[in-house]
Amino acid sequence: MQDQALNRYWKTVVDTIQDGVMVVDVRGTIVSANHALAQITGYDQTELIGQPCSILNCSSCETVLERTDCHWCLLFRSGCLKMRKCTLVRKDGSLVHIMKNASVLQDEAGQVIGAVETLTDITELMEKDNQIEAFRRELQSEDSFQGMVGVSVSMRRTFDLIANVAASDAPALILGESGTGKELAARAIHLNSARKDRPYVQMNCAALNESVLESELFGHVKGAFTGAYQNREGRFEAANGGDIFLDEIGDLPLSTQVKLLRVLEEKVIERVGDNRSIAVDVRVITATNRNLKQLVEAGSFRSDFYYRINVLPIVLPPLRERVEDIPLLAEMFFRRIQLKNDKPIRGISPEAMQVLVRYPWPGNVRELKSAFEYAFVTCMDSRIDVQHLPPDIVQGREQPLPTPSADISLDDRKKRELIQALNQANGNQSLAGRILGISRVTVWNRMHRYGIR
Repeated sequence: MQDQALNRYWKTVVDTIQDGVMVVDVRGTIVSANHALAQITGYDQTELIGQPCSILNCSSCETVLERTDCHWCLLFRSGCLKMRKCTLVRKDGSLVHIMKNASVLQDEAGQVIGAVETLTDITELMEKDNQIEAFRRELQSEDSFQGMVGVSVSMRRTFDLIANVAASDAPALILGESGTGKELAARAIHLNSARKDRPYVQMNCAALNESVLESELFGHVKGAFTGAYQNREGRFEAANGGDIFLDEIGDLPLSTQVKLLRVLEEKVIERVGDNRSIAVDVRVITATNRNLKQLVEAGSFRSDFYYRINVLPIVLPPLRERVEDIPLLAEMFFRRIQLKNDKPIRGISPEAMQVLVRYPWPGNVRELKSAFEYAFVTCMDSRIDVQHLPPDIVQGREQPLPTPSADISLDDRKKRELIQALNQANGNQSLAGRILGISRVTVWNRMHRYGIR
């Protein structure tokens, strides 16, 4: 392609580039700007050309105070700029994060005649980084414990109990309704124990039939049954030196209960099809959402096995009994899903938060998480509102939201809402602020304004 043809198509090539491209002369006047730069900055190309590049208020611009020559920008002294993170001010006054690369332009004689800059919009990446950092701080905050979130008295007691149980090698039994976080509690026991650097193996006892279950737990030898083509290590051997978590222990067959009882008492296993004992050093953590005492009375659960696994019981409270934790959990799930979602959803409305607080949550924390996954699909606005929540939650809330009356002043309405939120949060001002969608400082100011103690 000839030089003339290249020059003819050069503008089309530059306008096709997704990064902003800008050319300035030695005085810093913009002489060329592509379509992408106009989109990034909010200015039309005609508005940019002829203007000083300082119109963009770039945070990385460094000027030479002593203007002894026409090279007024440090770029003309250094010759280039590579991978510089900075911000520009758009035409509407908003900030945009960019990654800038720049280089001076020289004529055939080596004289500097201007400079070219490429600008990549990294605003979305910066926002994701900020969200991840905020989420990391939240996970490390005093409101959480190994991924379990809560400020309620019942959860604080649970955190303390888990830490104490972790210090022991005795079997632990985690009890709670479906969706209360039994798997998180089991992992928290492991991570806070002396075995934290050793294996952690988990298994759902309700997921397999009896014959396959024993092979999974204890392993098998070659020829033990049809399809056993080689020796296989079981979960207990894999967990040797560490912890094994057996979920849904209430669904364990009686015959397997007998074999597990021997493991707990003698610390040995036998592979299916073998009569040789293998010593294992494993702490057993079990969990169930069933009433084991009733199962013992019904004869479907061995009493000796029950008392052997129920040495250190941990009861996880249902979500409806720790209402003050709902705003914290809601924010946590919101941020997690926000990190994986491209929608510009920035928050949760106070009305939606009040619906979440009032709902009884039969599915507990798991149902709350699912509610936010649903809301992110249905929400097309900048924040999640009542209509974006699952219908079961909106229709099944315990009491209707208060409707403002025409004869109630704005201050009276704010006072009533504040008192209600403080009652729901047991006086915790930060939680009350989350329920109302305002800051803790605003809660404190309103309490003083309305004389609320």
